[in-house]
Amino acid sequence: MKCVLSSLLMLCFLQPAMAQRKYYSTGNKPLDIYMSKVVGGTYTLGNDDEATDRRPAHNVTLKDFYIGTYEVTQEQWKLIMGSNPSSYICDECPVTNVSYNDALAFISKLNAKTGKSYRLPTEAEWEYAARGGSKEVLVRSYKNVAPGGVNNFLAPNGSRNVPDKEITGKKYSGKKLPQDVAWFERNSHDRIHPIGKKKPNEIGVFDMSGNVEEWCADFYATDYGSRNGITDPQGPSTGRSRVVRGGSWANTATEIVVTRRAAYLPDTRTNSLGFRLVSDK
Repeated sequence: MKCVLSSLLMLCFLQPAMAQRKYYSTGNKPLDIYMSKVVGGTYTLGNDDEATDRRPAHNVTLKDFYIGTYEVTQEQWKLIMGSNPSSYICDECPVTNVSYNDALAFISKLNAKTGKSYRLPTEAEWEYAARGGSKEVLVRSYKNVAPGGVNNFLAPNGSRNVPDKEITGKKYSGKKLPQDVAWFERNSHDRIHPIGKKKPNEIGVFDMSGNVEEWCADFYATDYGSRNGITDPQGPSTGRSRVVRGGSWANTATEIVVTRRAAYLPDTRTNSLGFRLVSDK
């Protein structure tokens, strides 16, 4: 019995590493971007109990889309752009020190080379995917938003069905504890890490909390521009800064929750800032 339990525990610890190694050992070429399907639905974006720029919490509807299972790596960047701007050099790590404009230039060249139609995610797509898409289960309620959509609200009543999420809403992409799914200030040793080493979220996407912050397509506004009932919100039509999501290896646990938003000028480059791709098919 002890042997069986030990084997099961070892399998749990090895699963993320096995998934990461599988990607690099199944003949995938670096430019075969590994994508996860996100089944569309209606969900509650934002959180009325957090910072003012995460309000108002409201229902939005998204169609199906695909999101990069991993952040764009340095190897992928080098193959398209011919150089590596990252401070910490590691082919299997996310590319960093790339601005919003740099990311768009990469995507344009990648699409031309592969014949695909990759783009940056909207922040509504990003948060939906980070939450686990249609597979998300929350233990949370909002004052002004009726339970509904795919969020699957449950009462925190001690039920055995209570999921592994923070009742407070300060939750991470996939698990209640950040160290399970994220490289952040407490465990990163002041640097980025190879993709896919932590546990994925409910739809099999890695590193949406921590490792590197990720550019989104939207202009930033101090509150959500969309309201209840919007389908595929695109954010404000104008602005100075772009939205960044996810937090990084340098952030505290409170800064890598799935609802956290940041605003960076589009020419910003830092050693904790990267991106991932989405596509419509």
